[in-house]
Amino acid sequence: MFLMATLAVLVTMGLTLVRALVGPTTFDRVLAVNTFGTVTVLLISVLGFLIGRPDFLDLALVYALINFIGTIAVLKFLKFRDLGTPGSDSLAEEE
Repeated sequence: MFLMATLAVLVTMGLTLVRALVGPTTFDRVLAVNTFGTVTVLLISVLGFLIGRPDFLDLALVYALINFIGTIAVLKFLKFRDLGTPGSDSLAEEE
């Protein structure tokens, strides 16, 4: 049962990798990379269960946080072409 789940996750990872390479827009590619990261978290969790290592769930959670922060950083860079300058306050600049 879990072997089939692992196989399904691997197929999904392959499809999202194709979408990341072929995606018509940049945002489609970013979404595909984010989906790939999310499915990787699922794969780490399933494999941790299969081999009897529950500490893999901790690794999966850390990877999920890194994936989320990385996606936000890439989207911010694509929108503003800058990740921010040290000491600048974006609210003070708008007023």
